[in-house]
Amino acid sequence: MTVFIFLGSLIGAMALGMPIAMALLVCGVALMLQLGTFDSQILAQNLIGGADSFPLMAVPFFMLAGELMNAGGLSRRIIALAVTLIGHVRGGLGYVAVLAALVMASISGSAVADTAALAAILLPMMKQAGYNLPRAAGLISAGGIIAPVIPPSIGFVVFGVAAGVSITRLFLAGIVPGILMGLALILTWYIVARDEPTARAKRADLREIGQAVLDGLWALGLPFLIIGGMKAGAFTPTEAAVVAAVYAAFVGGLIYRELKLAHLRPALLAALKTSAAVMFLVAAAMVSAWLITIADIPGQVAALLGPLIEYKTLLMLAMMLLVVVVGTALDFIPTVLILTPVLMPIVKQAGIDPVYFGVMFIINNAIGLLTPPVGTVLNVVCAVGRIPMDRVIKGVMPFLLAQIAVLLLLIFVPEIVTVPARWLYGR
Repeated sequence: MTVFIFLGSLIGAMALGMPIAMALLVCGVALMLQLGTFDSQILAQNLIGGADSFPLMAVPFFMLAGELMNAGGLSRRIIALAVTLIGHVRGGLGYVAVLAALVMASISGSAVADTAALAAILLPMMKQAGYNLPRAAGLISAGGIIAPVIPPSIGFVVFGVAAGVSITRLFLAGIVPGILMGLALILTWYIVARDEPTARAKRADLREIGQAVLDGLWALGLPFLIIGGMKAGAFTPTEAAVVAAVYAAFVGGLIYRELKLAHLRPALLAALKTSAAVMFLVAAAMVSAWLITIADIPGQVAALLGPLIEYKTLLMLAMMLLVVVVGTALDFIPTVLILTPVLMPIVKQAGIDPVYFGVMFIINNAIGLLTPPVGTVLNVVCAVGRIPMDRVIKGVMPFLLAQIAVLLLLIFVPEIVTVPARWLYGR
């Protein structure tokens, strides 16, 4: 009965057109009334306490770093370097898109920001070169979802806060899976686009390559600064977000001289709006999370999954299937916030490494950014490239299947995540 009230109130509120954050509060009130413990003061305390978290300060700063990176020319130079290195091969701009997505993912951590930058720069180039535009848009969309997996990841920050898991360990554990996602896209692009007639760019000479490397060196330094600093213990993930924002502003304003004072207000406003939405979602979700625990909904879900508790692989498959279904209807952050308090007790009961589960959970939620009807990343590419949604969905399908294949591989061979993560973390 409690699970029915939880799902019914949440889905009903969203069906009425309420924002997800408000729907979560309605869900919390419904659970309180069902348990006979309604108290507006407790509701307010949990709402305020949900946003009162130091690690969550990383979210606005990583958002700001992404905006400054795009406005300051860092994104453009990363793509230009990739074009110089491999733009001359057949289908080269596709490989450029994946390579640039990997590098940009290690800077901003925002799938929407990275996808918008890639689509704005590469889609016109690919159209002019004669590429199949829906397929190119699908590749850029699939490359954009690597951002929540490779550190610094906003998804890992939110999950780490909600689940009480080390964000630094999550960051380090996401490196290898993120690279695998990129390799899967490269292989898929090679298979689906090898017979496609495309114009080839002129092969760059050593002087041009050297110039592109020098021009992009400052932009490429940011990922090493962030990962190296956290690995060395020089700063926490939250402090790394501040470092990233300051570095992006410094390089864009003083080194590349493209970031002007006029660009700061739009960048700050964009980061502020997105961060405010995320923070309010987190605060509202903490109300529901507290009541989910009080109502023992995880225990009821665990009872349903009881036969699978001793079989970790089957349990992971079942949980990932649940996330896939929910991810088709909800956006990335709401899915993380709603399912984390439900699934984490089951994960601990089954003896699954919380860091490993967190990486799998975030990969699955990232894939949800490509699945309609929500498909946030798909909508971004459609808007930037002015391509109908049905054509982009058709173009993204091979790459979506490739990312699902990576997810299945990591479910059946968890050592791919856990072994490098322990080595990088030094334990």
